[in-house]
Amino acid sequence: MATRGRKPKPTAVKVLEGNPGKRQLNINEIKPAQAKPPKCPSWLEEEAKAEWKRLGKNLFELGILTDLDVAAFSSYCQAYARWREAEEFISQHGSLVKTPSGYWQQVPQVSIAHQNQKIMMQAAAEFGLTPSARSRIIAGDSKKAEVDEMEFLLLNGGA
Repeated sequence: MATRGRKPKPTAVKVLEGNPGKRQLNINEIKPAQAKPPKCPSWLEEEAKAEWKRLGKNLFELGILTDLDVAAFSSYCQAYARWREAEEFISQHGSLVKTPSGYWQQVPQVSIAHQNQKIMMQAAAEFGLTPSARSRIIAGDSKKAEVDEMEFLLLNGGA
């Protein structure tokens, strides 16, 4: 069963933005402790590895990419590489080709680009391992969670 409404922003992103909506933050969101960024999988295509290197360190520093996200982020990076390859083909050769019988037909790269673009956009929400999906999870017993009152007030805009 699907969850209603918009997917919530990760708490780390809300904090970085200064919590503009001044809504209560999920202070019990899962926050895996990690000292260094996850390693890029060796099986990724070269373009996917480049995308991992481009975004991975920044996402880690923002507290968004952890070891829990390797599969989802790898999926994004691989889909990005395949999407880009298909888009480059379309740019060079066009999106239509004339068949031997004289009809115009869409090249397969158009549907490949579209499919991988959808995968890219959805990869972050798969398996509950993404920051957006984690912001819905309350870690541990919320009644027992001890929170510094000042930190709670600062995170929630005094609410």
